Amino acid sequence: MLDIEGAVEASWPDEGVAAHYGDPMREQRAMAEGQVLVDRSNRGVVRITGQDRLTWLHSLTSQHLERLAPGSTAEALILSPQGHLEHYLTLTDDGTATWVHVEPGTAQALVGYLDSMRFMMRVEVEDLSGELVVQTLAGPVPAEGGYAARTDPADSPAAPLLADGVAAAVMTGPFGIDVLVKPEAAGKLGTTVAGMWAFEAARIAGRVPRPGLDTDHKTLPHEVGLIETAVHLNKGCYRGQETVARIHNLGHPPRRLVFLHLDGSVDQLPAHGSPVTLADGTQVGFTGSAARHFELGPIGLGLIKRTVPVDAPLLADGIAAAQEVIVPPDAGANVRLTLRRATVPPPAAGRKLL
Repeated sequence: MLDIEGAVEASWPDEGVAAHYGDPMREQRAMAEGQVLVDRSNRGVVRITGQDRLTWLHSLTSQHLERLAPGSTAEALILSPQGHLEHYLTLTDDGTATWVHVEPGTAQALVGYLDSMRFMMRVEVEDLSGELVVQTLAGPVPAEGGYAARTDPADSPAAPLLADGVAAAVMTGPFGIDVLVKPEAAGKLGTTVAGMWAFEAARIAGRVPRPGLDTDHKTLPHEVGLIETAVHLNKGCYRGQETVARIHNLGHPPRRLVFLHLDGSVDQLPAHGSPVTLADGTQVGFTGSAARHFELGPIGLGLIKRTVPVDAPLLADGIAAAQEVIVPPDAGANVRLTLRRATVPPPAAGRKLL
């Protein structure tokens, strides 16, 4: 969709798709008011087939997948032996195959790991990145429940895409419907387009972390709130489970995700990975994502030490920032997280997506 007039390519980690199409603030408003099409074709796509696929994925990931209902969407993590986040998967199963999309540039490593764990299981793993691409039909926020609460494929507003053969798979998420299509169909699912600037601004405003941007190699699921959406706490063993269980039952994670209200008088945003400090210069974390929101102004997400007082003023890359709690300091030890996350309301009854 970079051939659309006015398209400006995004920078890392979203090279290959549009940051905006000439007016990023107008695109944000359009996304807040109605449905827009966001090109996310740089994401990795993986297909897993074979009769053991769900049982196998259940044993490897943090999510309860062995009885995943056809058409429902799940989030799952693959953790290191120490419980650190390695891969974040958005997936669905259609009854014959499990479809997964992942962050740009990570599909090859994921497939390599999965292939190394096949042993005698009846499964086949294919990297279809480029052969199928992700397009997201995104819309207004917030709404209670949103798309993420929908599990019945017949009830999904995306059902026509599958029925008409337009989509290979459809997944639901906090900001809309992710559709896997062939590249030649990209850009044909909607008439109003928005770039990654608008999508990322809405994601940050919704307090939703993005793995790879708001995490590092030491990130634990509890630190960024993924314990609620991507971890099943009453399933069997998987790699990294001991750390998850220990934090959940006995302790607290060392860091916590915060929302940053950035000083609007500064003409730049904090760089990804830049230090978050206290007023006296003591570094307490790092800046993850940052964006200019059409209503909130400059905003961001940061990962900081759990012990930082919740009312302490911060500096993100030297820019004054007021923090807002996303993950509370007492997360873990059986404390239930209540994250502020925006979701998308379903279209009006009878409204088709095409």
